[in-house]
Amino acid sequence: MIPFVDLKTQYQSLKPEIDAAIQKVIDDCAFVHGKYCEEFENNFARACEKAICIGTSNGTTALELALRAYSIGPGDEVIVPSHTFIATAEVVSILGATPVFAEIDESTYTIDPKDIEKRITPKTKAIIPVHLYGQAADMDSILEIAQKHNLKVIEDCAQAHLAKYKGKTVPVGEIGCFSFFPGKNLGAYGDAGAVVTDNPELAKKISQFLNHGREKGEKYKHTSIGNNYRMDGLQGAILNVKLKYLQKWTDHRRAAAQKYRDGLSAPTSTNTALPQGGSVPSSAAAPTFAANSEANPLLLPFEADYAYHVYHLFVLRSPRRDEIIKKLRENQIECGIHYPIPLHLQPAYANLGYKEGDFPVTEKIVKEIFSLPICGEVTDESIEKVISAISI
Repeated sequence: MIPFVDLKTQYQSLKPEIDAAIQKVIDDCAFVHGKYCEEFENNFARACEKAICIGTSNGTTALELALRAYSIGPGDEVIVPSHTFIATAEVVSILGATPVFAEIDESTYTIDPKDIEKRITPKTKAIIPVHLYGQAADMDSILEIAQKHNLKVIEDCAQAHLAKYKGKTVPVGEIGCFSFFPGKNLGAYGDAGAVVTDNPELAKKISQFLNHGREKGEKYKHTSIGNNYRMDGLQGAILNVKLKYLQKWTDHRRAAAQKYRDGLSAPTSTNTALPQGGSVPSSAAAPTFAANSEANPLLLPFEADYAYHVYHLFVLRSPRRDEIIKKLRENQIECGIHYPIPLHLQPAYANLGYKEGDFPVTEKIVKEIFSLPICGEVTDESIEKVISAISI
């Protein structure tokens, strides 16, 4: 079996360090936040080129805390892409605001800046671009729109640890939110997340909200109504060990992506692929499949020329997706679909009145996308087996 993500192999490679880190937390009884979380926060802030990192209980609460810090709530609207995990929109709803869905760019699958402008109303307060699959969204265009309309920008970086936009590590704006779900490029052994920012006022609000509205150093003084969204000490210690290897794993992911790209677009194959690199996505031509309908038409991931893609996922497209997935599974190869149902068509958002046909690009690509195994531990042998299974 070729696993989609090989967490067991990763743990075995780090076992002495991980076990020692866990034991230290237990010995010191530093179970909730504490010094091991603080050490990780300091190190992760540096990795993100930001001044401040606040550890949270998970990536969803990180997004919620960022929205709360901007006082977003009932009556407000927040623009989010329809093609993303539901957490991006879910937190908007949890706070009583309304998610307004936007179309994606067909090449990068990130939010289309041209469509953002069409969705802005007097109620719009923020935009949440998602750096999807490990590639940054077109941030210059998004930040320009936000400045023009006086909107806040909260970057969803849950799949984009160490990803870069024009050489700058995400988030490139004021605030970004990360998930450390176990399968992420930097994953905890349970749930964990973080908010990073250069703004000390935002950081102060977030730190209070996640700790029952408490002032720092004050156990029983509560200046606001908060919640319990703190990071566990065990997760902070584990993440701090794994952070040292994140760049190495990222390099491996990028090399694995190139091996997939080379193998699936080789001259002996009938597949076609988008070029690696190209124009800014909002002006990129729509991708096309191989003309030969009897071939095995594929589109490989498009890497925009502004991007340092960290390949959280290696996502292809094919009108024959279901046949390919069946073939992969018959060959004991795990794969996935991220994500099969757009948010505007989710039953949970039926009350917003969206209908099929509202977002044609999103609705088209979700019927064709699928994800291949990729992680810091994927082997050349596994990649070759995947390529062979697809090329049959």
